[in-house]
Amino acid sequence: MNVKKFTAPTSREALRKVRDALGPDAVILSNRPVDGVVEILALDNDDVASLAAPAPGSDMAQPAPRLDHLHGFEPEAPAFVNRRAAAPAPTPEQIYASRRAPEPEPEFVTAFAPRRAAQPEPEFAPEHSYANRRAPQAEPAFDMSAMTAMMTAAIAQAKESAAQEMSGMMSELRAMRGMMESQLAELSWGGTQQREPQKAAVLREMLAAGFSASLSRYLIDKMPANKDAAEAMRWIKTVLARNLTTMADEDNLLDKGGVFALVGPTGVGKTTTTAKLAARCVMRHGPEKLALITTDAYRIGGHEQLRIYGKILGVMVHSVKDEADLRIALKELRNKHTVLIDTIGMSQRDQMVAEQVAMLTGAGADVKRLLCLNATSTNETLAEVVRAYQGSGLHGCIMTKLDEAASIGNVLDVVIRQKLNLHYISNGQRVPEDLHLADRAMLVDRAFRSRRDAANQFDDADLPLMMAHTGKAHQDESLREVRFG
Repeated sequence: MNVKKFTAPTSREALRKVRDALGPDAVILSNRPVDGVVEILALDNDDVASLAAPAPGSDMAQPAPRLDHLHGFEPEAPAFVNRRAAAPAPTPEQIYASRRAPEPEPEFVTAFAPRRAAQPEPEFAPEHSYANRRAPQAEPAFDMSAMTAMMTAAIAQAKESAAQEMSGMMSELRAMRGMMESQLAELSWGGTQQREPQKAAVLREMLAAGFSASLSRYLIDKMPANKDAAEAMRWIKTVLARNLTTMADEDNLLDKGGVFALVGPTGVGKTTTTAKLAARCVMRHGPEKLALITTDAYRIGGHEQLRIYGKILGVMVHSVKDEADLRIALKELRNKHTVLIDTIGMSQRDQMVAEQVAMLTGAGADVKRLLCLNATSTNETLAEVVRAYQGSGLHGCIMTKLDEAASIGNVLDVVIRQKLNLHYISNGQRVPEDLHLADRAMLVDRAFRSRRDAANQFDDADLPLMMAHTGKAHQDESLREVRFG
């Protein structure tokens, strides 16, 4: 071992000397300051390797075999003992036999101890030797399928837990987003109300007429600037009339003919409207060109009302119960110019609505469905009715009970948003006098004129709160096709 000492004013210089003299693998033994200089004792890497390896021929280089498993064997006699007099070393079998042999007991123990049954000694077999007894036992086989099933169940449980947490988090985010949109819409409308007060006046008129807040907000946002209140109202009425789809001439309906079914909830006036349409067809083509069918077999006296109208008009009325009867009836009446079907009324939330739509669709003929809309219903109720009876598509709609409605903006709002074709309006019980073609300008003017006195019920302070839930009005698909000019 050759330990070398290096001194330098700084540690950096001393380490550089060590690296230059012994190489980068040198071993630093000590590093200390001495008399203003740094002293480093270092050793070459080769000298360290020679110290770690044992000397050849030493006991460390050739370790003795382990003999701890022979514990209990008699050691050999010392070298100075006469080896010829010494007995030979016992074998493992002899040692095992000597251990198993019982030691002689004292005489007084054998005299008073009870006789013990002699138990057979197990014969010594080579397989019971020490080497065999020390052999490691085989470990049980590893069940890979069970482990795979456990891992799969754990992964599925983790995924389910993560999905639940994600769903809860997304619900909270959507709630926060809706709250922020409502607050921003309220603040935005508050600023618009201060900058352009004429828009606030138009909004009060539209809400009082029965139009929805989303349609009102959408039209007001699209309204050109620099208009006074009167010009703004004229622009609103023009846009509403332009987006109302009506039947300009009933000749296309009466002259072309076909199969028409009047559908809608209970009590909207389907039977009376059917009689009014039948009277118009009889006056145009005669009673022999018309046929009436009723499916109202559940309501007491339901089909009798239509039979009375048919008897007055001189038209035969057929009653059907299901799709098979309807197929047969339409096949027998295929030579008729016009066939009117009066359907049974049911709630828009009744599951039988879908069955009725399927029956009319699969009747074997091109049945055109006309939806009767009650003018006295709310905007939300009418929208729900349209969604329930929509099916594969409605041919048109008829506004009923116009004479009983305080406002008709709710019906016009649904007709505009749902892109329905408004054929007729019914304003009374007289047949056929109280059935008229829909006039767009008249309907829009009546919507605002009927609620003009109630326009003041909405204060300026209430408008921002009502506009708070219209932040998504521009994203409403039912408003994207509104035409402005």
